[in-house]
Amino acid sequence: MKRAVFPGSFDPLTLGHYDIIERGLKLFDEIILAIGVNADKKYMFTLEQRETFLKESFKDEPKIKVMTYKGLTVDFCNETDSAFILRGLRNPGDFEFEKAIAHTNRKLSQIETVFLLTSSGKSYISSSIVRDVIRNGGDYTGLVPDAVRI
Repeated sequence: MKRAVFPGSFDPLTLGHYDIIERGLKLFDEIILAIGVNADKKYMFTLEQRETFLKESFKDEPKIKVMTYKGLTVDFCNETDSAFILRGLRNPGDFEFEKAIAHTNRKLSQIETVFLLTSSGKSYISSSIVRDVIRNGGDYTGLVPDAVRI
């Protein structure tokens, strides 16, 4: 079975994430949407809300699992018998950042990272932008899946 981990904070899940996940389903038998838990980070949404966003958005997709983890992503991949990490790239800055992480992960473990380019119509969307729009009372509904529209 080709299993991939798509790690992130998903604070919140965006249409950019959704795009990568849907396209990744064509490549993998199973994708684990892995919510990383970082005690030092301040989140807009609780862990429970973020889990609900993911589970509700993909409730009809049997190839998707939602899990949480702490620590290194490669350790989580090994624990879940996942040979791949799935990541999305929006721009050259993402590539440089993700490339360094992928090389480090490969050094630590034999996990392969698979990059997908975010669809052009969604490449400007980031969780931080969505959070800023929400904080300032803007209309964020065109940036997130229906399950995130609170």
